[in-house]
Amino acid sequence: MSVGEGALSQGERPGRVNTRLLLAVVVTAILISVLNQTFVNVVVPDIQDAYGATQGQVGWVITGYLLVFAVGIPLYGRIADLYSLRRTFAVGLTVFAAGSLACALATNLPLLVAGRILQAVGASAIPALGFASVAKALPPGERGTALGLLSSSVGIGAAVGPVVGGAAAGLTGWQVLFYATLVFSLVLVPPALKVLPGAPETGTPPGLLAAIHHFDVPGGLALALSAGLALFGVTEGQVAGFGSPASWGSFLLSIVAAAFFVRRIAVADEPFVSPRLFGNRAFLATAGVGFFMMFCNIASLVLVPLLLSSANGLSSGSIGLVLAPGALAVAFLSPVAGRLSDRFGPRLLVRSGLAVIGLSTFFVGTFAAGGSAMLVALGILGQGLGFAAANSPNANAATNVLSPAESGVGLGIYQLLFFIGGGFGTAIGATFLAFRDEAGTGSLNPLYVGEAAAYSDAFMLLTFAAGIALLISLGLPDGKKTIREEE
Repeated sequence: MSVGEGALSQGERPGRVNTRLLLAVVVTAILISVLNQTFVNVVVPDIQDAYGATQGQVGWVITGYLLVFAVGIPLYGRIADLYSLRRTFAVGLTVFAAGSLACALATNLPLLVAGRILQAVGASAIPALGFASVAKALPPGERGTALGLLSSSVGIGAAVGPVVGGAAAGLTGWQVLFYATLVFSLVLVPPALKVLPGAPETGTPPGLLAAIHHFDVPGGLALALSAGLALFGVTEGQVAGFGSPASWGSFLLSIVAAAFFVRRIAVADEPFVSPRLFGNRAFLATAGVGFFMMFCNIASLVLVPLLLSSANGLSSGSIGLVLAPGALAVAFLSPVAGRLSDRFGPRLLVRSGLAVIGLSTFFVGTFAAGGSAMLVALGILGQGLGFAAANSPNANAATNVLSPAESGVGLGIYQLLFFIGGGFGTAIGATFLAFRDEAGTGSLNPLYVGEAAAYSDAFMLLTFAAGIALLISLGLPDGKKTIREEE
């Protein structure tokens, strides 16, 4: 696996971490965590049949995991700034493995949901600490390719997970998928303890008790609750409607928790995150771009199967073939985009990628919706190309504008908004589709002449979201300038 000459040379420098092995560990861990989620999505009907559960009950196999995963990401990011990153990552992998074993052995649905929650407690360490490892171990000019590889593992997991999950469940039963996750997670623990960065080089003592003392538990919990409640509110909105008490009540409580978090970091002696981070306009721009970029990407991956099934009558296997080119584009081109962002700076790549995403969703919403599956595949391929061009350079920009003391929690917050963007995209996209379908009127897009008006409108909504991301990208930093260079 090539990671670029600059990154590879790090593994050969005495006294430095073995970059090849570090990237192998982190990329594999991210791949396993993505596979764990994508194959579970496929086997939910089998789980429902196995336990005789209702659709609402079995939905907690996914919802419970997502909520805890969202809550854990920023907490682990802060831990990475205070305590040994390698030990925390190893603990996360171990807990992930324990949750996988609990899922494999679950004799009823509540035990399976509990296992999934335990999985999420461990799995949320993987993206937060994986990106932090790259930020801490590699100098600014060598991170892009590495971050591209991390992004590639997400694309490969998204493409391969449904296929692996469906095949394994059909041959041996869905439990074997959790056993496989258990084995691979435990195998990664020893190399993680060997090559990931250790305790931060700051004045803060590296011990666990000292880290807890400096953690700011109220601030961290407030941020985590705000994120979890927002995600729960959008999930309930998709199921029961955004006017339901569970949905708007969750949003209200999320706002209250966010207000408490803002107040807390302003007055605390050692806040969970320095208020300066939210005055860093370049970082806020990368986080905003990440949110809306993921909003478009995940929403499309939900809407396209619905479109192809209802309008084109395709089977699940054929739908997978339509989606595959876009996923492969993300998998293979992300490292290239990351390497280019090291050479030329991330801003041009991010803006170009966002423009391609917007043009692709506009193409689907104007010409492909309700038309040939080949046209839909072309639009999704374009979106994959745009996502590959923008994703790893945007993450590279985020790492470059964070100071060493804030890289862990900053990237944790970045990953949190990136993840929540996907959740909002799924719920809002599906809800808007249902709303336009019930309205039964013509498309809002005057250029559309097909018979799938609701889908056309849904993709135009995604085009609007891509436009917002492009507007936010005006705040990205110029060239390759970093906080460390400025200091």
